[in-house]
Amino acid sequence: MTVNNEQIKILCVDDEHNVLRALQRIFMDDDYEIVIAGSAQEGLKSMEESGPFQVVISDYRMPATNGVEFLKEVNQRWPETVRIILSGYADAGAIVSAINEGQIYKFIPKPWNDTELRVTIQNGLERYSLLKRNRELLEELAASNHILEEKVLLRTEQLELRNRALEFSQSLLGNLPVGVVGVDASGMIAYANDMGVEWLKPVCSEIFGADIVQSCSMEFVNIVSQIREKKSLSNRTSLGGKPCLLLGRTIKFYDNDAVVIIFLEV
Repeated sequence: MTVNNEQIKILCVDDEHNVLRALQRIFMDDDYEIVIAGSAQEGLKSMEESGPFQVVISDYRMPATNGVEFLKEVNQRWPETVRIILSGYADAGAIVSAINEGQIYKFIPKPWNDTELRVTIQNGLERYSLLKRNRELLEELAASNHILEEKVLLRTEQLELRNRALEFSQSLLGNLPVGVVGVDASGMIAYANDMGVEWLKPVCSEIFGADIVQSCSMEFVNIVSQIREKKSLSNRTSLGGKPCLLLGRTIKFYDNDAVVIIFLEV
C-alpha cells in the first residue's frame, strides 16, 4: 500500500519484545512495512537508514531516552512523520504535561484496543498525506504564479514562525489567502478552507459532504468536469459572477482520482 507514491512504513519502538510482536501482529493483514526497534537510538538509526516513515509508534518508558524525548527528536528532524506514543495509565499525567515537546499526534494507553489503534493509524496516514499534498501543491502554485508566490510564502513564513512543527498543516491551509476546494472521486465536496467556503456559498446550497451534482450550480460542476478530463487546468474565469484565477488538478488519493481547485480573486 502506498500514500503519495510512497510505500507505507511504520516504525515501532519499544524495549519489550513481546510488545513489538503484538504490534506486528495487529498489522499482519495490512500492506504496511513494519520496522521494529528496541530503543530510541535504534529507532533514530532506522529512520536515518530506512526512511521515510509515515508513522512512528513509541513506548514512553524506555531506558536512556524516553518516548517523549525520542519523538521530540523525530519531530525536529522529520516533522511530517506522524508521532504516536504508547504507555500505561500511570504515566498519563507526565505524558500529557510533556506532549507538546514532541508535537505528538496521539497518546494511546496500554493495554490498547486493536481496532482503535488501527483507526488511529489510518487517520494518521490521511493526515500525513494531506500535509505532504498541501506542501507540494503550494510549491507548484508558487512556481507558476509570482503574485501567488508572494502571498503564499509570506503567509507560510508567518505560520511557520508560530508553529514550525506543523508546517503546511490543516491550520495553514485553512488560513491561506486563496480559496482551496477538494472534490473526491464520487463528486462529494470533501474539503474547503475558509476562503473556499466563501467561493462556494453563491453556487452551492450545501458544502461539506455535499454531492456537487445535487447541491451546486452547473457552473461549478462543469469546472470540476473539465479538471477531471484535462487532469490539470489554469485559466481566468468566474464563479458566481466573481472573476478569479482558477488553478486545478487531479490527484491520486488511495487509488482514486480527486480534484483540488484553487480560486484566487483577480
